[in-house]
Amino acid sequence: MFLDVFICGISVWLAFGLRLDQWGHFEVEQWLVFIVAIGFSFPLFISFGLYRAIFRYIGSAALASMARAFILYSGLFFCLFTLIGVDDVPRSIGVIQPILLFIGIGTSRYFVRYWLGGINNVQKAFHKASPIALIYGAGSAGRQLAAGLNSNKEMLVKGFVDDDPRLQGSTINGIAVYPNSGLRDLIYRLGITDVLLAIPSVSQGRRSEIISSLNGCGVRVRTLPGLIDLVAGRVRISDLHDLDMNDLLGRAVVPPEVGLLEKNILDRVVLVTGAGGSIGSELCRQIIKFTPKSLILIDSSEHSLYLIYEELKRALIELGFDRTSASENDQKFSAPQNLPIKIVPCLASVRDDDLLRKIFRVHRPATVFHAAAYKHVPLVEQNPAEGIRNNVFGTFICAKASLECGVSQFILVSTDKAVRPTNVMGASKRIAEMVLQAMAELAAKEGHATNFSMVRFGNVLGSSGSVAPLFSAQIAAGGPITLTHSEVTRYFMTIPEAAQLVIQASAMAVGGDVFVLDMGEPVRIHDLAVKMVYLSGLLVKDEERPHGDIEIKVTGLRPGEKLYEELLIGDNPQPTAHPKIMKAHEEFLSWNPLQQELEKLNLALESSDIRLIREMLKKLVPGYVPDGRV
Repeated sequence: MFLDVFICGISVWLAFGLRLDQWGHFEVEQWLVFIVAIGFSFPLFISFGLYRAIFRYIGSAALASMARAFILYSGLFFCLFTLIGVDDVPRSIGVIQPILLFIGIGTSRYFVRYWLGGINNVQKAFHKASPIALIYGAGSAGRQLAAGLNSNKEMLVKGFVDDDPRLQGSTINGIAVYPNSGLRDLIYRLGITDVLLAIPSVSQGRRSEIISSLNGCGVRVRTLPGLIDLVAGRVRISDLHDLDMNDLLGRAVVPPEVGLLEKNILDRVVLVTGAGGSIGSELCRQIIKFTPKSLILIDSSEHSLYLIYEELKRALIELGFDRTSASENDQKFSAPQNLPIKIVPCLASVRDDDLLRKIFRVHRPATVFHAAAYKHVPLVEQNPAEGIRNNVFGTFICAKASLECGVSQFILVSTDKAVRPTNVMGASKRIAEMVLQAMAELAAKEGHATNFSMVRFGNVLGSSGSVAPLFSAQIAAGGPITLTHSEVTRYFMTIPEAAQLVIQASAMAVGGDVFVLDMGEPVRIHDLAVKMVYLSGLLVKDEERPHGDIEIKVTGLRPGEKLYEELLIGDNPQPTAHPKIMKAHEEFLSWNPLQQELEKLNLALESSDIRLIREMLKKLVPGYVPDGRV
């Protein structure tokens, strides 16, 4: 405000000097111009918010306010000193002074923005040792990202890249917009260290093409944060996200169908086993969005159960659900439609027959998602008896309790490792599938209402034990990345997509269905590791690049591990109403002969005879070829 008073006085002094061609004594009437100029300008500047704007972040709204204030000021000043006139004051002062004042005020604001906004030579010198960024996308998201980064001096933005030819060759706030052709040369020429993707509306296919084109450029590829964080320079380097798993996989995710998601959840009692695990916890997160009557959480890990229970309570409040009871023993919530949602954590093992039956009898679930399983291949291979007890007989106990209590839908979360398995984990999951297929046949014969189905899919990126978090940690530690085999391939999808597809598949089940999720093309693990190294701004260290950053070491296949995974035993998948869900028809034993084999298997478990257990698995699971010695 002090600066504006000074500029206002200087503009009047200059106006008189330019008009009278002399710098000298002012008459009393001429001093009136100084008083009027300050008296007009200050109330207008205050009312139009010129002293509320932070001019290092000046934008179109602040400029528009300043322009409106000056138009009104110029009109008043012109009317008083030019149209009406004042003795001893030249009429041209009413024109000259507003122009000079506008130039002075505008220049002072621009200087503030120039000095503090990140585009002056001092700041450029400061940035020499800082990351140098290229923003892909010159739309509104890219412009906001550039403004936010320039304001905090942590990263220097040297250019935009955009696919739109109308923008190429132009500049935005002094930053050039380059074409997408010759991207590698541009990165090397400008010394770019980071490429930031600001293309929220582009298709997944085009996004994958852009990411692939950056492989091996030695730049770190990251994506912009939420737009709310871009406001007024609140973006910092730490806020930028690494690419998510869909970017790494190049998968096009099909939006879920709300009708299928709601069908077995809305106003129903839903029970999830393994609720604290990677898949089970994501199922719970998805389920509470569709207003179940209550959600029963079962897990044998106290820590995992506690974490998901507390997370769900917080999520309900964030979703707009208000607590109706403060009692610690009765955690209830009310939805906006006054529909109570009750979350019940049950610390229990799926192998505890009596406790499981009690839980089912008390809560009477209508829908059961059975995600509890031992899934880590090497651990189950070394502890086969426990793996079978949990995966086979735990499934059997849950399915039997569901049948007795009239559960409407029972859905098993299965795996592609159940197809022609080479390990105990895969064989145990295939037997679990066969248990449900046989029980579905039995339920249909005896008139039970329970529909048993299973959903089979491949590896889930981001789940416990998956390769992506392991590779990220190894890259952060400086390597090496460890692979079991250079030719290993796997099917992948993200945890949220897998959970949504499981819920949608359950809505299409009619009994005994084996649903297979479309996992896209199999991914070579070596290629995934290389891509993660490149997109971290590093280079792979090998014979061709001995001075690279991260080495990839092959350690050899683990016991029971396959080079390639399959999703189908046969070649007869049938389409369903959902483009990402298929239905398989797999052979199985009827209930009576299967029950007899399960009794023999249980006896082998009780005797801890691992060789007999393996022979029983061979007999029960056609195609099971154990790999490695007992």
